[in-house]
Amino acid sequence: MNKLIALLIAAGLAPQLAHADVRITEWMYSGGSGEFIEFTNLGSSAIDFTGWSYDDDSRLPGVFDLSGFGLVGAGESVVITEIDADTFRLDWNLGAGVKVLGGYTNNIGRADELNLFDASGSLVDRLTYGDNSAAGGPRTQGVSGRASSEAALGANDATQWVLSSVGDAEGSYVSLSGAVASPGVTAFAAAVPEPETYALLLAGLGMIGFAARRRG
Repeated sequence: MNKLIALLIAAGLAPQLAHADVRITEWMYSGGSGEFIEFTNLGSSAIDFTGWSYDDDSRLPGVFDLSGFGLVGAGESVVITEIDADTFRLDWNLGAGVKVLGGYTNNIGRADELNLFDASGSLVDRLTYGDNSAAGGPRTQGVSGRASSEAALGANDATQWVLSSVGDAEGSYVSLSGAVASPGVTAFAAAVPEPETYALLLAGLGMIGFAARRRG
């Protein structure tokens, strides 16, 4: 019975290392303190980003290493930017809890492509966007692009993306440099279990153990 309890605790509390459902959830190619791209783990399990990478339209795995993100939890959004990470944090008033990797040099343009690769070099997500709405996507200069619906995520159809606005579903706001976005936050993230959930799990397991001892 003790082994069963240990297994149940591990299942409920330990990070699940699996190929989670990671998607591109926001981007801005120019403006403010610098361009950025946001990725979100939309799955229900944590995923280790060691060996993962990003590239633009050259579509080459390994160009910008994302290993620095480490373990990305369920519902967690992480950000890459062309500028120094601390400068980006200051501009957007981001706390230490939001993971930011700075200094990538394969910058994106007005019409470009975003490519996310896993540790094996397999394509996880791609978003190809045009110069403006008519050409295939919003022009994200000083204002980020976000998915208009959950169906838009992973569809590689930038026409389903819209420009952010202050107070929108993402909680977008104005940065110190005057850009509008919500780096580190997405409306589509899976709910993360509250601490009370784990407390209830442990309490239930305690009852199982007590009942087992009574029967013994």
